[in-house]
Amino acid sequence: MRVRWPLLVVLAAALVMMVLVAAGSGQVAIPPLEVLGSVLHRMGFELGPLPTHPQGENALWAVRFPRVTLAVVVGACLGVAGALLQGVFGNPLAEQQVIGVSSGAAVGACSAIVFGVSVAGNLTVAVAAFVGGLGTTMAVYLLARSGGRTEVVTLVLMGIAVNAFAFGVIAFLTFVADPQAREQIVFWQLGSLNGATWEAVSAVTPLAAIGLVMAGSVAGRLDLLALGEGPARHLGVHVERLRLLVVVAVALLVGAAVAFTGIVGFVGLVVPHVIRMLAGPAHRLLLVASALGGALVLVSADLLARTAVENAELPLGMLTALVGGPFFFWLLRRTRARQGGWA
Repeated sequence: MRVRWPLLVVLAAALVMMVLVAAGSGQVAIPPLEVLGSVLHRMGFELGPLPTHPQGENALWAVRFPRVTLAVVVGACLGVAGALLQGVFGNPLAEQQVIGVSSGAAVGACSAIVFGVSVAGNLTVAVAAFVGGLGTTMAVYLLARSGGRTEVVTLVLMGIAVNAFAFGVIAFLTFVADPQAREQIVFWQLGSLNGATWEAVSAVTPLAAIGLVMAGSVAGRLDLLALGEGPARHLGVHVERLRLLVVVAVALLVGAAVAFTGIVGFVGLVVPHVIRMLAGPAHRLLLVASALGGALVLVSADLLARTAVENAELPLGMLTALVGGPFFFWLLRRTRARQGGWA
């Protein structure tokens, strides 16, 4: 018996609890009830206790909440992007690196770091990453088009080719960079929320909102596409237009996400797969649950990255790969065992 709409309530409640715990964790420890009281007071409700620590309010609103909020937004973007790609490709193993958006963003960010570009001030690397991700994705899509249509296999192969070229460019930039720039490149590729600010949140949120609205608008058509391209066309789905909308939505979501955090892997791959196992393939529920699940996973992973080692912070992308890889391997083994093999 699959869990359906109650799953959203459970995920939302777990996300709220994790946000309160994550915001209160750090060198200045703040109990969850005091974190909640601070939020309610900021909203105009005189409810709950305020932080008793003299630096509590400043720690929450200047450091913790920008980071936690960015983790929620980025996690939701990655989760929904993975669900969209898996739906449009008809493959539960699809994720954002398939169409080159992550590698393109990395090329943009690394180029800005190596050549010292500063046209957008502190946001230059983030803007370069977003432009690189969006441009690479559109290049993959246009290269894969032939005769007015795009085949999924061709799109994936073009993505692999562009990814290989992009990683070659990144290797060259790393080779010619000075030691300081090389350190920045490595740190960016490992992924981190260490530089989260309200400015970053305000830059990412509008792009994320546009991508999420686009995702919601194609949910019903993705359900029809799951029947096959032929039946979907007979039911009125313009398959090529749908693919273009999904590619643009994924480029917006992932480009905005990785711009400020660097490359964070496995969230877009594992979360939609787990949600689909629990709630089934209907995309209206799947997309909302993937957004909540992605946010929950990234907030939890960032909390672990900050607290696992005393006086040090683990790279977020490294942590999600180390935890997500074995977990996904276990899921694949479990699924294959239940289905008696895939052949």
